[in-house]
Amino acid sequence: MIMKGQKISNRYQIIKSIGEGGMANVYLAYDTILDRNVAVKILRGDLATDEKFVRRFQREALAASSLNHPNIVEVYDVGEDNGDYYIVMEYIEGKHLKDLLKKRGKLTTTEVIDIMLQITDGMSVAHDSYIIHRDIKPQNIMILENGLVKITDFGIAMAMNATQLTQTNSVMGSVHYIPPEQASGKGSSLQSDIYSMGILMYELLTGNLPYRGENAVEIALKHLKEPIPNIKEELPNIPNSIVNIITKATAKNPKNRYADAREMHEDLKTCLEENRLHEPMLTLKYSENNFDETKVTKMLQDSALKKDKESGEDPIAKQITKDDLKKQNKLLLILASIFTGLIVVITSIVVLIPIITTEKEIIVPDVSNLTINEAINLLQEKGFQVSDEQQEQPSSTIAEGRVIKTNPAADSKRTKNTVVTLYVSLGDTKITIENYVGKNYLEIKGALEALGLQVLIEKKDVEEVESAKDGEIIEQSVASGEKLSVGDTITLYIPDIVSEYPDFTDGSYSLEDVQAFCDEYNITLKPEVVETDEYADGAIFYQSRPQGYTIVAGTTLTIRVAKAPVLSDDVDDDCGGLC
Repeated sequence: MIMKGQKISNRYQIIKSIGEGGMANVYLAYDTILDRNVAVKILRGDLATDEKFVRRFQREALAASSLNHPNIVEVYDVGEDNGDYYIVMEYIEGKHLKDLLKKRGKLTTTEVIDIMLQITDGMSVAHDSYIIHRDIKPQNIMILENGLVKITDFGIAMAMNATQLTQTNSVMGSVHYIPPEQASGKGSSLQSDIYSMGILMYELLTGNLPYRGENAVEIALKHLKEPIPNIKEELPNIPNSIVNIITKATAKNPKNRYADAREMHEDLKTCLEENRLHEPMLTLKYSENNFDETKVTKMLQDSALKKDKESGEDPIAKQITKDDLKKQNKLLLILASIFTGLIVVITSIVVLIPIITTEKEIIVPDVSNLTINEAINLLQEKGFQVSDEQQEQPSSTIAEGRVIKTNPAADSKRTKNTVVTLYVSLGDTKITIENYVGKNYLEIKGALEALGLQVLIEKKDVEEVESAKDGEIIEQSVASGEKLSVGDTITLYIPDIVSEYPDFTDGSYSLEDVQAFCDEYNITLKPEVVETDEYADGAIFYQSRPQGYTIVAGTTLTIRVAKAPVLSDDVDDDCGGLC
C-alpha cells in the first residue's frame, strides 16, 4: 500500500493519490533529486505479479521514453521498488477529454479539429518510430487550460496489448475504441491507432459513442460487423470532408484506413478549407467484410469437412433436409436444458459454500487516543493480532505516544487474527515556514504538501509584469519564520500572467541565448547539432515546444542547431587530379 510521504526508490516522495484504474494507481510525487513535481504510475493487482507482462511493460515504457513531442507526456523514469513497478512521467495540471465531454456534452467542429490535429501530430512521432499506442481513448488524452493536448499511457497501453481481451475489468473502458483486428485477435498495426482516433473524433463531435452494448463482447462484435453510424444524422451540417475522414479512419479493413497518423494529420489540416466542405463522399476501395464473416465461414467449413471425412460423405454433394434441421433443433434444446441445470447447480455451490465456510467477522475497536500498550491489549482481547511495525505521524490533536488510528480502520469488519497496524502520534510537530517569494510554486507546493500542510494557489494581478515570472511566488499568506501544524493551510500567490515560448528560429537567438532563457525558467535544454548546408552555421532551425506554447517549469526543450558540413580534402575526381 502506497502512503502519503512514502519515498519510491528513495527519490520520489508521494504527495497524494490523483487517480486509480484497472491497471495502475497514479500519484502526485516530488522528485527530491531534480526538485520538481512528477506523476508516478504504479502497477497494481495481478499485473505486478505477471513476470511476462512486467518485462514487456518495462521494455515498452523505456521505448516510450524516447518520444519527445509537445503533445506526448514525457516519460522520465521506469523502475521497481520493493515489488512495486512504476513509471515516472511529466506531471500535467489539466483534465481528461472524458471529463471535458461530461461537462460540455460535445465539442464544436473547430475545437475537435484542433484537438485531433494535436493528437495526430503527437502520434505521428510515435508512428515514425513504429511505436503503437493501442489504447487511444479520451481517458488517455489530457487537455491543459491553454488548449494544449497531451497523450498519456504509452508504456502501459503497449504492454497491455497481450492480455487486454482476457481482462474484463480493464478492457471495458477501451472496448468502445477497439479496432476490429484487435478484437478478433489478429494483433495491432499503425492503422489500429487510426481506427481508435476515428472513433474518438466521432465521440468528440457528437457526444456519443458509435457502438454500445451491455458487455464488452457485444460491443466488440459491433466493431467487427456494424458500419459506423452516419454522423450526418446527428450533425446534418457537418462538412463532407470531416465525414470522409471519419469514414476512412474507422474502416473495418485496415487497407481502407490511413497508412499512419501523419497521413491522417495532413488530411485534417485542410478539411475546413472552402473547396473541401462539399467534396464527394468517400467510397472505400477494399471489402469491409474481412473479419468475422471470413473467420466464421472457415471455421464452419473446417468443422463440416472434419465430420464428412469421418462419415465418408462428400461435403459438396451432402444436402441438409428439414428433418435434419428439426433433429438438430431438438438436440440443441436438450443440450440447452442440461447446460441451464448445470449453471443452477454451480451457482448454488458458489453461493452456499462461502456462506457455510466463511469465518465470522468481528469489528475493529476504536483505539484512538489510547497508549500503545492499551491499544495492543484491547485489540488482542477482541481477537486481532498487532503488527510489530508501527507508523508514526505528526498530530495536532493526539498527544505524543498515543494512537491516532489503525489500519484496518476502526469499526470495519475483519476476520479473527487479522493483523492490525497502529499509527502513533509524534505530537504537534511544527513546520517552520521560510520565505518562498521568487521560487517556483510547483516545487514549494510539493515540498509543503509532503510535510502535511494544505497548500492553496491563487493568482494575483501584478502592476509590473516585467518584474514577475509565470509560476513564480510573489506573496505568501504565512510570514517567514512562523510555524504551522500538520493539516494547517498556507496560500501561495503567483502572478496572473502566462509566459510563452518565443520563436527561437527567427535568427535572433544563439545557443547561449536559449540556454540563458531555459535557466531563467527552470527548463532542461537538449541541444542537437545537425550538419546541414540548408541553414547558416550556428542557426537554430527547430524547437520541440513551438512559439506560443505555455512555459511550464521542469519540462524539457529540444532545439536543433545547424553546423556547416566539413569539406572533403579529397582530390576533385572531375578533373582526374590534374586541376
